[in-house]
Amino acid sequence: MWYDYRFRAYPDRTGVTAEVERHIDIHRQAYNHTRYEYNVLDTCEDNIGSAYQHQKRLTEWKDEWPVFSEVHSKALQKTVGRFYDNLSNLSEKKQNGHKVGWLKWKSPSEYQSMTYSQSGFELKNTSGRTATIWLSKIGDIPIRYHRSIPDNADIKEVTLKKETTGEWYVTFGLEVKDATLPEKPDVDDVNVEDCVGLDLGIQNYIYTSDGGSVDWLDLSDEYDRLRREQRSLSRKEHGSNNWEKQRREVAKIKHRIKRKVEDFQHKLTTWLVKERDAVFVEDLNVSGMLQQRGNARNKQDAAWRGFIEMLEYKGDLYGTHVVQVDPVGTTKECAECGVETEKPLWVREHSCPSCGFKADRDANASYNILSRGLQELGLGQAESTPVETATAVETDGGRSSSVPASRVVETGSLGA
Repeated sequence: MWYDYRFRAYPDRTGVTAEVERHIDIHRQAYNHTRYEYNVLDTCEDNIGSAYQHQKRLTEWKDEWPVFSEVHSKALQKTVGRFYDNLSNLSEKKQNGHKVGWLKWKSPSEYQSMTYSQSGFELKNTSGRTATIWLSKIGDIPIRYHRSIPDNADIKEVTLKKETTGEWYVTFGLEVKDATLPEKPDVDDVNVEDCVGLDLGIQNYIYTSDGGSVDWLDLSDEYDRLRREQRSLSRKEHGSNNWEKQRREVAKIKHRIKRKVEDFQHKLTTWLVKERDAVFVEDLNVSGMLQQRGNARNKQDAAWRGFIEMLEYKGDLYGTHVVQVDPVGTTKECAECGVETEKPLWVREHSCPSCGFKADRDANASYNILSRGLQELGLGQAESTPVETATAVETDGGRSSSVPASRVVETGSLGA
């Protein structure tokens, strides 16, 4: 299993910022030269066409341009591989029906990271809140070590990146052997009552099949400020010192929004996998949803694909089954009898004309996701029907109360 840990880095504290930026620019030139050779050289005769083949040309590069010898060899190989990874991602999008262009030449402002793979790095001085990452041919860089690397994880890659805000971050690519992970409960031992279906909604961030819900994260103040700062940026001369200063202000707000969303998602997903034997969620086509008209910003803020990916890797970390199910028809289909009923988006209640079952629209969808997840996992149906489940969670004439997103952020757990 592979996942990442990210830390704030401070190359300025050891005076290596200029050297780091010089190394990144050399890697940028290597990336652009890889792109150039891929376009003009013969695949069969000149050892290009794959990352492995193209990396064989690095010896020739170093003889002709000694500057490439000034960066770590494994990091240089990773840069060549980065081009082919981007090329593969582009081809995959094209196969999925998306209109794609071509990989562009990278300017200095567009290329702001480098990756050390397998060797050339060492994590040191990890006893306190500050640690040090040593990078070959660069030196020591202090990092804010706010959490320890797990004992069962091996550091396989180190990526140093300068964000658009001007801040530096280091990301450790961690590999954990499956044998050291907690075992997921055997399917026969899974308690159906400890399984939950999640509907990723519009009125609520998630709606659970046990009647709970979590509200959207309130980012209205951040977006109001972002609009003000963007208006100020648009009035400044492009490329001037004032424009660059204002551009960083805009970047900082965007970065703050992104961090708030990720923090919210991390806490929510951790709570879900720690409390359940199995979590079932829709396999959403997020990119397709964002191309639809209406509510696009909220869909993007939700970052549902990232939320689902977090659920999956945390399911592995905590020994919980996480299963994606087909989302088609989960809203239309009656969770009690299976009859499909068309309803526009503004209709927030499910009322089945066949069996009379009534429920909140998102609640009905979460029941269907639970049923499909149980079938996918091989457990069949839940013992209690959706009607019984809905009745069981009603209190004082209403459904169980919605949890505000602020509580998730503050406590890190819905149960706290």
